[in-house]
Formats: sequence, C-alpha cells, structure tokens
Amino acid sequence: MTQVVPKRSGSDGDDVVLLAVPASPAYLGVLRTATAGLAARLQFTLDEIEDLRIAVDEACAMLLAVAADTPQLGDTVELSCRFTVTSDALTVYTTVPLGSADERLPGGESFAWQVLSALADEVSATVDAHQAGIRLTKRRPT
Repeated sequence: MTQVVPKRSGSDGDDVVLLAVPASPAYLGVLRTATAGLAARLQFTLDEIEDLRIAVDEACAMLLAVAADTPQLGDTVELSCRFTVTSDALTVYTTVPLGSADERLPGGESFAWQVLSALADEVSATVDAHQAGIRLTKRRPT
C-alpha cells in the first residue's frame, strides 16, 4: 500500500512529503515519479530532474538489496521516503528497516556511490541497529 502524507512543518515553511511503499523494485516507479513532480515544483531543468530520478532509483536499489538480505522481517518491509522541499533544494531521505546491525551498505568507493555523488549535490548514509538510510540533496543553481 502506498501512503502519501503532505504536511507543513512549522515556521520554516518547508514542505514535507512522506511516502512509504513495499520494499520491492516494482514500486520504484512511484518514488521516481514523486521525485520528478517535486523537482519540477522547484523549476529544476529536465536534465536535473532526470538526474534526481536516477539518483533516487540508485539509492533505493541499494536499500532494497539490504532489505532483501533480511528475510526475518517478512513480506511487510516498507521502503520509506521523506521528501523535503525548500525554496532552493529538494532533499530525499530513503530508509528501510534492518533485521540486524550487521547489515551494511556498499562502500563509498563503489560504482553506486560514484553515481549518487555525481548526480546529487550532497549524499550521506546512515546505518544503525534498526534501519539503513540514504540522504540526497539537490540544490537549484543560483
């Protein structure tokens, strides 16, 4: 099931959109489409929008690989995506739950990280005992 919840986050005026889909490659199109729509609101160029779509797809694919390694979580694993739209940037934070703290994302020198670094202005990852996450930020040129 897909959930979209737009909300205003206090005095900063940033728009936040939360989207959760089953942790399956079949649903990555939903996240790519949401990325493109939100980037278009910021008036990114078509090339920048496509770069963001590819970056989100790559980040989610990396997280899905980690989620696939945790069968103890069952069929209800969700890939969560938090889109934060500011006046000059779009930040996408994607997460999946982990079955154990031993799970790891590919290293910073992997091809996947090279792609992410080339397509987004800022890229970071977090892994803790409960979830793995990748944060991407793309800023509008000034």
